Amino acid sequence: MSTTHTASPLPTRREGGRFVQSPLVWMPTGIVGVGLASGLASAGGVVAVVGAVVAVAAYWAVMRFVARRSMPEIARPGAVAQALSGAAIGFGFITVSMLMLLTEFSFTERPGSALSIVASMAAMQLGAAVTEELIFRGLALQALEKLCGSWAALAITAVLFGLLHLANPDATLWSWTAIAVEAGVLLGAAFLWTRNIWFAVGLHFAWNTTLGLIGIPVSGHASEGLMTTNPTGPELLTGGDFGLEASIVPVVVSLLIAIPMLVAAHRRGNLVPMRRGRR
Repeated sequence: MSTTHTASPLPTRREGGRFVQSPLVWMPTGIVGVGLASGLASAGGVVAVVGAVVAVAAYWAVMRFVARRSMPEIARPGAVAQALSGAAIGFGFITVSMLMLLTEFSFTERPGSALSIVASMAAMQLGAAVTEELIFRGLALQALEKLCGSWAALAITAVLFGLLHLANPDATLWSWTAIAVEAGVLLGAAFLWTRNIWFAVGLHFAWNTTLGLIGIPVSGHASEGLMTTNPTGPELLTGGDFGLEASIVPVVVSLLIAIPMLVAAHRRGNLVPMRRGRR
């Protein structure tokens, strides 16, 4: 009696398509594409704005042709309103934190054209906000959600966001922990609440720009803003040379903002439950 050995069937076109559409494929592909654009975005000036546009185009191309999914998170209708709403929260977040710490800093007005300083700062921070939000909330968070649910995705991206800033000037274990909580959790919560990248971009942009214009280092990077601001109080309150983001005050304030966002996201049904395996 003979035994016939049959070769394993090749993947069908449909199965191949499913593989390509896997988050394990489109997430790293998108990160590479947007990451390359971030080089332009970090250049400052008009080049930074061009870099932000290129980053959005790269994100759109990966989601359209690799992930093959719709992209309501970057839809143009309502984008300006979402960005402005996020910016209001970002500005309020930094303003409230600074008002609680005014006596812990000294302020000196810097010479120069205010318009030029604001324009330069805004362009640079726009590039950073767009590229980082596309990578962390647009790609990483949404991909990880499909694999392990929203809560795990939020935790993982928050930790990764903190680790990204560990290489910044004057970074410490405390500063990356603070960034993971106040930025990773808050920006993740902002996206989960609204399911809109422009809202998170607006929050991120206003946060960084406000800090920069005050003259406080942004995640360890010195800022040439409208004022020269030096910490005079305890490092736990001022953040020291790393900047306000390493202060305990914005960590607490960020949680007071993020927790209601997450509660609202849950009530809206915006959270993806943890996967318990396939049948």
